[in-house]
Amino acid sequence: MFSTVNAPPPPPPYRPDPARTALLEAVSAVGDEATALLAGCRGDTPVPGSAWTVAEAAAHLAMANELMAALAAGEQRSYGDGTPGSLAAANAAALAERPERDPAVLAAQIARRAREFTAAAAPRAGTEAVSTPLGGMDLDTLGAYLLTHMLGHLYDIALALGRPHPLDRHRVALTVPFLRTAMPRVVDARAAAGHNACYRLRLRGLQGFAVTFTDGAAVVGQEPPRRPDCTILTDPVAFFLIALGRYSATDALLRGKVLAWGRRPWLAATFPTLFTAP
Repeated sequence: MFSTVNAPPPPPPYRPDPARTALLEAVSAVGDEATALLAGCRGDTPVPGSAWTVAEAAAHLAMANELMAALAAGEQRSYGDGTPGSLAAANAAALAERPERDPAVLAAQIARRAREFTAAAAPRAGTEAVSTPLGGMDLDTLGAYLLTHMLGHLYDIALALGRPHPLDRHRVALTVPFLRTAMPRVVDARAAAGHNACYRLRLRGLQGFAVTFTDGAAVVGQEPPRRPDCTILTDPVAFFLIALGRYSATDALLRGKVLAWGRRPWLAATFPTLFTAP
């Protein structure tokens, strides 16, 4: 007879991380929604506030999703140097190299590449480091980056076509890790020069965070290092659209989407201008 007294205990059952599962499911779902959004549309419809047409925005999304899927699979790809100017130049060059402008074809590519991303990312650790167009980050933050990018451009396309957009509070919550990571990297050096202030950002129904500027350099943390100069309470979708440059803070304040208080509440109106959306 074999004794089992000293046998090691069986390993605990595998339980996937719910937050990671939600992120990967959202990436696939939003990619799939591009198909319905672009169905039967005119590709030459201009996108409001952009030099692109709907077809050009969709082509950009298809290419970006392909890039993100490759990064998730462990490939090394270069795409600008992380600055808004270099990313814009890389976008223009990529669009020129790929002439496909059929919305239905592009929608299928957007959906396929989003699913390729989830298939590549799922077996890998979410904490694994990857190199991206906005610098190094972990794989799960790259997923949040991809989701942010799709939601922003699909919102633009929906606005152009007069169709429902894919944004909601739950999806915005999944983008916050990327938005927090990106903030210090997209500070507008000229606008923020010499700026010193501590902000607490509170998102209704979600966990907030703090952004502290010291002589123009921004640091993001869970809690403010000192008493905030300005506390900003905002609707999550409004926060997302302001962060991506789709909505002005002044309009949001006037419409009650944003509230501000503290020793220097007027800073809320200019806070978004301290960053340049990539």
